[in-house]
Amino acid sequence: MAPTDDTEKTPETEPKKPQTEPTTSTEPTAAIESQAAIESQAAIESQAEPTVAVASPALTAPPAPTAPPAGSRQAARMPRWLPRALVLALALYSCFLLGSWAFHQLVGLLVNILLAFFLALAIEPAVGRMAARGMRRGLATFLVFFAVLVFSVGFVVLLGSMLAGQIVDMVENFPKYLDSLINWINQNFHTDLSRVEVQDSVLSSDWLQKYVQNSASGVLDVSATVLGGLFRLLTIFLFSFYFAADGPRLRRALCSVLPPARQTEVLRAWEIAVDKTGGYLYSRGLMALVSGVAHFVLFEILDVPYAPALAVWVGLVSQFIPTIGTYLAGALPMLIAFTVNPWYALWVLGFVVIYQQFENYVLQPKLTSKTVDIHPAVAFGSVIAGTALLGAVGALIAIPAVATLQAFLGAYVKRYDVTDDPRVHGHRRYGEAVVARLQKALQHKKEASSEES
Repeated sequence: MAPTDDTEKTPETEPKKPQTEPTTSTEPTAAIESQAAIESQAAIESQAEPTVAVASPALTAPPAPTAPPAGSRQAARMPRWLPRALVLALALYSCFLLGSWAFHQLVGLLVNILLAFFLALAIEPAVGRMAARGMRRGLATFLVFFAVLVFSVGFVVLLGSMLAGQIVDMVENFPKYLDSLINWINQNFHTDLSRVEVQDSVLSSDWLQKYVQNSASGVLDVSATVLGGLFRLLTIFLFSFYFAADGPRLRRALCSVLPPARQTEVLRAWEIAVDKTGGYLYSRGLMALVSGVAHFVLFEILDVPYAPALAVWVGLVSQFIPTIGTYLAGALPMLIAFTVNPWYALWVLGFVVIYQQFENYVLQPKLTSKTVDIHPAVAFGSVIAGTALLGAVGALIAIPAVATLQAFLGAYVKRYDVTDDPRVHGHRRYGEAVVARLQKALQHKKEASSEES
């Protein structure tokens, strides 16, 4: 029974051991404090974020986020230059939109100024010669423009009287033309038409009434277009007068803002532009004279009415309206010749086509070689490009502008002597080519025989 007593005493003595042992170290206290700190931190986090649950107090929680230092806060702020850059970008974009709007609004005025500048360059040789003889430039410019105005008004009046007379004749002879047409239809198609029935059907048709109403409502539009065209011509003539009369002053003002080396280049480009533009108009005027005389002879032979006015029309329109001017010039004489005799219209058409070929391949190269000096293909391409950019105005000024640019850039292109080779002139050495081919064929045969052996 003694062992039984020992076992009973053991539980009494074991809980007393911690009381008898003194705490000589601070490690348990530190562990308790660290555990208490962890529990308090977990409690704070559980209150701040109730959705996050702490699994066990024994697990260590992640460290609390610390406030960023002052240096990182300054680095995270917006740079000082960024607002200024944004304001500058918005200002530049606004200026671009304003400039684009202003350019589109003033494009008509700019085109008029460009055309006036080329017109001033064209009359510069005549004004310069008259000024060199002691006449004031303003008076010389006025006399040149007065001569151009008198010629233009005379041509328009003559052409208008011709067209008005021709229209009156066609209206008076319209019943005769209609009777002849109806008789031809009745004979060939076995119909029974009469002029009265045709006139009644035409006059009572709906499309004629609508056409009359639209024409009456479009009178104001036509009047506005005519007035706008007259105002545009007046603007061009005024700018041309100022450019021609104050040409030396304009050159001095332009050269005053450039260094001496640039001044020489600008003056040389100005002189080239005057020579090329004046030469272009001179050559075109001479070809218009030759064309007018040739067509006048034809119209007199065929006894076509208004032969002088038609000759002037063909000469001017065919020369100063590029590419399609010849066909526009020939359409009016063909129409008037058709009223005299339908075969005369075919004669006029044939003569216009033949003369155009003669002018393109014989007359024009000889006249323009010393004045404009531009290849026909380049001239044709420049006219198309000018028409695409500026319309009819671009077609008029395309050739002198390209000729000026070509002459100006030609001074900066270094040229070399061409070798005396027949291939340069389009001739090939056929004998040498045949010999070279034979030699190559023999060499291939030798190589093939050597490979077989």
